[in-house]
Amino acid sequence: MRRRNPANIGTVGLALVASLCIAFLLLPLIALLLHVSFVDVWKQWAESGEQPLWTSLWTSFVSMAVIVLFGTPLGWLLARRQTKPWKITELVLLVPLLMPPLVIGLLLVYFYGPYGPIGSVLGHFGVSASNSSLAVILAQLYESVPYYVFAAQAAFRQVDQRLERTSLSLGVGPWKTFQRITLPLAWPGLTVGFAMSFARAIGAFGAVIVVAYHPYTLPVSIWIALQEQGLPAALPLALLLLLVGLPLPIFVFLGRRQARAGVSL
Repeated sequence: MRRRNPANIGTVGLALVASLCIAFLLLPLIALLLHVSFVDVWKQWAESGEQPLWTSLWTSFVSMAVIVLFGTPLGWLLARRQTKPWKITELVLLVPLLMPPLVIGLLLVYFYGPYGPIGSVLGHFGVSASNSSLAVILAQLYESVPYYVFAAQAAFRQVDQRLERTSLSLGVGPWKTFQRITLPLAWPGLTVGFAMSFARAIGAFGAVIVVAYHPYTLPVSIWIALQEQGLPAALPLALLLLLVGLPLPIFVFLGRRQARAGVSL
C-alpha cells in the first residue's frame, strides 16, 4: 500500500485554509457585483446628488496634499533618527492607527468643536471645525496620516545610505542628494503609502460622521441611505465608493509587482 507523503498532505491543508480565507474575503464583494449594476449606481447617484462624491474627492486630495507635505519629512526623520524622542513619536503615531474611528471623532469634537480649546479660538475668526469641510479634512487626516508616515519610514529605511554618503562626498548638497538619490529609491514605498492613505481617507466614516454630519461625504451618504431607504439604496453607493477608492491602491500594487518581476528577470 502506497504511503501518503506528509508534506503533500500539509500543503493541501494549507491550500484549503488559504482558499477558505480568500473565499471569505471575496464572496461578499462578488455578491455585490452580481446584485448591483452600474445602472443602479448611476440612478442612486443621481438621486442622492453629486455633492457627496465631490466632497469626498476634494477633501481627500486636500488631506493627501497635507499628509505628503508633512508626512514625508516625518517618515524620513523616523527612519534616520533612532533617539528616544523619535521612538516616542513612533509610538504616538500608533495611537490613531489603533484607536476606534468613533473615539477619534469624539476626541476631535472635544478639541476642535465650538467649545473645545482650539475650536473656541477658531470661532473668533469665523472658522468652524465641526459640520464643515475643515472638520471632514481633520477627521480624514487623523485617520489616514499613520498609514503614509509608516510606509514612508519603511521606504526611507530601505534606501542604501552608502549611496547618499557617496553623493555628499562628491560635493552634491543634501537637498540635491535627497532629490536625486533618496527620493527615487524610496518612491515605490511612498506610492504604496500614498495609495493606502488615500483609500483610508476617502473611506473615512466613524470619525467623519461625529465631527461633520454635514457636508455629506460619500460614506456618510451611504449610511443615510441605509437608514432612510434601506439596503437596496445603500448598496449602489457602496459600489460607487469602491469604484472611486480601490483603483489607485490596486494600480499601485500591480505596478510594484510588475516592477519587481522586471527586476528579477
